[in-house]
Amino acid sequence: MPDPVDMAFLFDVDNTLLDNDRIQRDIREHLEGSYGERARDRYWAIFQELWGELGYADYLGALERYRREELHDPRILRLASWLVDYPFAERLYPEALAAVRHARRLASSIVLSDGDAVFQPRKIERSGLWREFAGNVLVYIHKEQELDDVEHWYPARHYVLVDDKLRILDAVKKAWGERVTTVFVKQGHYAFDPAALAGYGEADRVINRIGEITRLSLSDLRHS
Repeated sequence: MPDPVDMAFLFDVDNTLLDNDRIQRDIREHLEGSYGERARDRYWAIFQELWGELGYADYLGALERYRREELHDPRILRLASWLVDYPFAERLYPEALAAVRHARRLASSIVLSDGDAVFQPRKIERSGLWREFAGNVLVYIHKEQELDDVEHWYPARHYVLVDDKLRILDAVKKAWGERVTTVFVKQGHYAFDPAALAGYGEADRVINRIGEITRLSLSDLRHS
């Protein structure tokens, strides 16, 4: 294990750096425009079922399950190409890269995301984030349960966790206590859903958009 650094930033991806709500909207529109409303609704129902089973979003897994139902429709084969070739870089939030670069000037910076082992890394790569973080990328199923592994790969005396889900921030704060500063980014539907907010403690810092990271100094983040 390497020696711990003084501070490390941990950045979520979906709805933190990347507008995942817009991506999902584009998927729905593409499904409806290319395959019809029935295909759109059925794919999305399978997607939600699979999310409930696995605990993470599995777009390609949902497609494979949907394909079994529509095995004799060769058009479905093109959907996988559309998904993996999606222009993720166009869905980065304004100033997302500026926020990452600011954080990297201050301290070590790492992607800490949840998702499947194929589409999520593809999303991170195609958006340019893999390169921006110099390959420092972790993708789990439930990242809040993998903090020992995070510390193994990226040991630090203090962490700054940047995420749009208050549930995640609250769980990590309970685990790491004063060793982490939690930053709640109010972007995406989870950040405004009363059901997704209820029962969780407040984050150390709240920002309305990811670009506000550029205004924060090390002292702002260490002493929250």
